[in-house]
Amino acid sequence: QVQLVESGGGSVQAGGSLRLSCVASGVIFRFSAMGWYRQAPGKQRELVATVTSGGTSGGSIDYADSVKDRFTISRDNAKNTVYLQMSSLKPEDTAVYYCNAKISVPVSLRGRDYWGQGTQVTVSS
Repeated sequence: QVQLVESGGGSVQAGGSLRLSCVASGVIFRFSAMGWYRQAPGKQRELVATVTSGGTSGGSIDYADSVKDRFTISRDNAKNTVYLQMSSLKPEDTAVYYCNAKISVPVSLRGRDYWGQGTQVTVSS
């Protein structure tokens, strides 16, 4: 069973920083992509940042425009872990942040998306 466990959320003052971590269980699993989404109260879930595996090319990274130059996503494939370093946080960043992973191996599960339970990030003025 794939399990994604997020940590690092909390309450911070505007301008502060937080680092989110997401660990995917099971060394048998390989992921074609891992990333972060968020959902604020009364709003739909939105993409924050993703890291896509690209083999020898090194993959690719994508950020939402609202977080560019403030957030940094990184991935440790050996640990099946993805991080989100958040700096210069704003009140509008307040949301539940969800880790996402897309299965590559085993092939029987390829393409399947898995989600963590979310971690709350609250940014006060």
